[in-house]
Amino acid sequence: MRVVVQRVKYSSCTIDGVVTGKCDKGFMLLIGFKTTDTLRELEKCAKKVSGLRIFEDENGKMNQSLKDVSGTILAISQFTLYADCKHGNRPGFSDAMEFHKASEYYDLFVKMLRDMDFHVEVGIFGADMKIELLNDGPVTILLDTDNL
Repeated sequence: MRVVVQRVKYSSCTIDGVVTGKCDKGFMLLIGFKTTDTLRELEKCAKKVSGLRIFEDENGKMNQSLKDVSGTILAISQFTLYADCKHGNRPGFSDAMEFHKASEYYDLFVKMLRDMDFHVEVGIFGADMKIELLNDGPVTILLDTDNL
């Protein structure tokens, strides 16, 4: 499982001109699943996201978590995080989890974050989404369960 965590001032997801999800100060998450992922990977990533201390404290140090700053989350599905570009210029996606299972995992991951008392808004799995954000810092963290 891969999650790109971006610390944002704001973010939003628009589909066909309609905003489906947005957040103010918080995290914009791009979430991708690998064919071999299990519930264990979801739990590890949810725990890591919930505890990341990447907001500045009163001394300017990245020492505060999302909860500490009363932040929110916009969670976006992103199968292209598993693009394989080793051969040629057209990416392959054989490592990305198949659509229906990935959709279930996405919903479950969002539920895990909500069960941790985070306000989480979403896009629509598999839709053509337009994402707008103002990256704060910029701070962007790549979480990969192969390395957690």
